[in-house]
Amino acid sequence: MTESNSYPSSLVRNLLVTGAAGFIGSNLTLELQRRHPEARIIAVDDFRSGDFRNLRGFRGDFVAADISRLDWGARFRGHAFDAIFHEASITDTTEHNQWLQCHDNIEGFRRLLEFAAPHRIPVVYATSAATYGVVSGIQVEDQPLAPANVYAFTKVQLENLARDFSRRDFAWRIVGLRYFNVYGPGESHKGSAASMIYQLYRQISAGKAPRVFRGGEHRRDFVYIKDVIELTLRAVEAPGSDVFNCGSGRSFSFNEVIEQINRTLSAHLPTDYFDNPYSFYQPHTEANMTKAKSILGFQPSWAPEAGIPDYVRSLVGL
Repeated sequence: MTESNSYPSSLVRNLLVTGAAGFIGSNLTLELQRRHPEARIIAVDDFRSGDFRNLRGFRGDFVAADISRLDWGARFRGHAFDAIFHEASITDTTEHNQWLQCHDNIEGFRRLLEFAAPHRIPVVYATSAATYGVVSGIQVEDQPLAPANVYAFTKVQLENLARDFSRRDFAWRIVGLRYFNVYGPGESHKGSAASMIYQLYRQISAGKAPRVFRGGEHRRDFVYIKDVIELTLRAVEAPGSDVFNCGSGRSFSFNEVIEQINRTLSAHLPTDYFDNPYSFYQPHTEANMTKAKSILGFQPSWAPEAGIPDYVRSLVGL
């Protein structure tokens, strides 16, 4: 459970973060500011998936903009960015407007890459474990992708765009991270779209029986935001363009999540099981983290047994 400060000190001048008011983006922005107080950080968000309260204490420049409609060249003319971290996305998987999802997610990234290309600005971007589709077992980066919803489809297209642009210039680094089930501080504004760990905490802390699909043995790779930010920061120093899994490297059942929350809150609430109505629901996700370890030197520090109690304690102010 050690926290690393291995992010290179050379990258301390001009940074841009998209989706900076969102869950992952805000944690990333504030950690960049903490580690590099002398850096000039520009945060961009349109608040569709973010909240200004996530950026309390931010001392940089904030740009309110939809990146898929932004004139990047005009808005950031004269800025010599050392890196761009791209976290902006329509993340609501229940948004079924396929045109909107594809236009905003894909075209926003295309405009970003077109802006970054002339100066080879390193780009780290958020993709998703949802690109693997409805599969079970351990997910490895080189296995076929099979997106099951339009959100996952757009993330596959981001990876395709990154690959196309990087092939035009092999000296340019564009690095994607397939985030698994991220949880931690800064997600509460997402409501029903927040992690199951947050949802179950809310139920148990309110004295209600935690509700999960019958059996509770569906397993997920729950990855703590602290590990997510560490890997995201390391990714900017990757030796070349690539895609990496970003998970804990562990699978954890919903029953085990409930056990951890109950224990941390000193609660003893029984679980309310109900039938799963979804035929496409994944039974098991688990990130193979070998590639991130071998290339980026990253080893997850927060196993679910440690990360979940740490998160719950932060929620209750312990």
